[in-house]
Amino acid sequence: MSDEIPPGLGGRLIGDADYQAGLSEDLSTTLDLSTWEKGWDIERLIARIRSQVTSAENAEERIRAAIRNEILPDLRNQSMIPEAGVYEASPKRLKTVFESLLFPGRVEAVSSIVAAHDSLSLGITQIGVSAVGYGGRSGTFSQRVFRKDMTARNQDALRVAQACIDRRHERGQRDLLSELARRGIRAYAERAILVDRSKAEWRMGQGNPCSREMLSGSNYMPLLRASLGVLERLILEHKKFVFVPRVLNEQGYLTIGDALKAGEYAILHTIEADSTLFVERWHYDVGIGEALEFVRKCCPNVFVGLFRASEQAPPRLFYAHREHVHMAAHIALADSILRPERGFPMLLDVADASCRGVFGPESFLGLVNDAYTRAGATFHYTGR
Repeated sequence: MSDEIPPGLGGRLIGDADYQAGLSEDLSTTLDLSTWEKGWDIERLIARIRSQVTSAENAEERIRAAIRNEILPDLRNQSMIPEAGVYEASPKRLKTVFESLLFPGRVEAVSSIVAAHDSLSLGITQIGVSAVGYGGRSGTFSQRVFRKDMTARNQDALRVAQACIDRRHERGQRDLLSELARRGIRAYAERAILVDRSKAEWRMGQGNPCSREMLSGSNYMPLLRASLGVLERLILEHKKFVFVPRVLNEQGYLTIGDALKAGEYAILHTIEADSTLFVERWHYDVGIGEALEFVRKCCPNVFVGLFRASEQAPPRLFYAHREHVHMAAHIALADSILRPERGFPMLLDVADASCRGVFGPESFLGLVNDAYTRAGATFHYTGR
């Protein structure tokens, strides 16, 4: 049995008071088996769940009302930017977005995927990026794909064998080169293709444009400089972009977003403070000065906001340039309204599906296995 703290606790043990506050009973009561029910009492179980759900719904509605009445009207004072506040999407502007930007293909979205093969003497990491726009009307798409293979070879058989043994014994150890490709180069590639290869007027990406991978360069100076250069061109020169994360992990943002009505969006603040905090806490070997200078110059121009496409869909975070934040919010909303049950930009999902179809692990490993077969290999390690 492992002596380590279970994952998910983040190295912090929860105290009795936290447990009591979170679950409305103390830990000793939970551990007392006399308080446990024996078997299944379906009617009692259903009644209890209904009671808890009703109570939670009532509490959530009170929280939602308090946020709408007290917090949302005060956003401008809290964030200290004049653009902060809650807005209702304009039907006229949404119609213009559909007819003049989205369906004519003047908005392009990218998504990427990484597939890897690791054998005793050969490692291949494939990064695929797909750029997608509407092809003239809803339901048709244009697509361009980009691919980069990186291979690692080592002719020193003894060193290869020893490294392989170490790697397989120490499964918890991070493979830094693999991590670099999977996160750092992938994040850079998505943004670089948006900036330098896309010809569309508006560019759409996933996540925070100034993500941790971009601001740290994964501690590789060439990657850090390339990443900051791409972001500088995106933020200071192109400006017409909108980024939407697939998952909203921040519970604070989620709570505010839940108070939005369908078709509303909120502008919260810039990303300068969060980016500065990350750079100051990251352990740079070199490059912290360049990263801080970039944050000071570029991040005040990037706003973070929330939108909600429908009452059935969860709120979504978005990032956009200060000068085009309202149009960016309308583009994200318009593309998300096409599927009200999901409330997420369709172009990003299509780009992701396209990427998986072309560069997915199955097709990649099929090509690798075919190459091994043609090379006469009778046995090879296929990796995990």
